[in-house]
Amino acid sequence: MEKLTHQEQELMLLIFQHGKGFIKDFIELMTEPRPPYTTVASIIKNLERKGFLTSTRYGNTYEYCPTMDESEYKAKFMSGVVQNYFENSYKGMVSFFVENQKITAEELQEIINLIDKK
Repeated sequence: MEKLTHQEQELMLLIFQHGKGFIKDFIELMTEPRPPYTTVASIIKNLERKGFLTSTRYGNTYEYCPTMDESEYKAKFMSGVVQNYFENSYKGMVSFFVENQKITAEELQEIINLIDKK
């Protein structure tokens, strides 16, 4: 999966929440100050080129639709993070968060309970 820029990722998360739509729909979902239409259109075209969106033409406008759902995107994204930053070790990732005090013992126990249930 090709890596997304920060702007592409922010827009993609909005698109996941909204579903398919037109550029103007996505702009309306953005917080102020909203970027110009041309900026959003450029980001959308990049997302389409990278395979995250497909488009359907209606006259001289396009409707865009995600090619995957949000959970599939998150799974692929997290797999990439684990592979690239933690040598493909989920244990290494959890250890990183424990060592940097980003996860509590209670949260870790919740994770262990989730694993035991599966």
